[in-house]
Amino acid sequence: MTTKTDVKDVVWVALLLIAAICFSIVMGDSLFASSVLISGILCVALTAIGRIEGYAAGMYASCTYAWMAYQNGLFGEVMLNLGFFIPTNIIGFIMWRKKMRGNVVEMRQLIWRHRAMVAAAVILGTLGLGLILSRIPGQNTPYIDASTNVISIIATLLMMWRYKEQWMLYIILNTVSTAMWILRWRAGGASGDLMIVMWMIYLANAIFGYWRWHTGAKKLSAIREQEAAA
Repeated sequence: MTTKTDVKDVVWVALLLIAAICFSIVMGDSLFASSVLISGILCVALTAIGRIEGYAAGMYASCTYAWMAYQNGLFGEVMLNLGFFIPTNIIGFIMWRKKMRGNVVEMRQLIWRHRAMVAAAVILGTLGLGLILSRIPGQNTPYIDASTNVISIIATLLMMWRYKEQWMLYIILNTVSTAMWILRWRAGGASGDLMIVMWMIYLANAIFGYWRWHTGAKKLSAIREQEAAA
């Protein structure tokens, strides 16, 4: 595992930012909506390469995305961002600072038994929260909204604890979130087109992030074996 950011990491972050800016200009959305897209992309891109600065971008993205979700009647998304993501951004930053190798965080992976426990938590949590959200007047797509909330929470915890399996969940989350915003866009929801683009970029980043953290976890394991043998 390298202790500094590779050239490919810099290129990846730059490509995502350029894509986000270009889509914002082409779609002609508001400056506020564009800032949600760009800050969110910067957050996930930096996290994918193991950079702690992703938490700073994530703080702004959480606050602004919550307002946009409120305008679209996605109250579960509002509660998730204000009540969970903002506090975990602070806690995650502190946790990562203690586990840095150079300017890249240490990456690790779960064993299969723990992966099964994560899957069970996602299913049960989605069913329970979906039932609650379905009883809120004005709530749109309660079970889809619930699934994004539950997956986001568990993936964020895995990210704080530096497990590569966060990216498996993010791949699922970004696919579901894209579908959710397509439904809102068809229903005339505010800034739905820009949010569809944002979540599609997130999906591409999640695939890259899984590969990056998979290789990072393997390299860290090899380094620790060498350190133990020395």
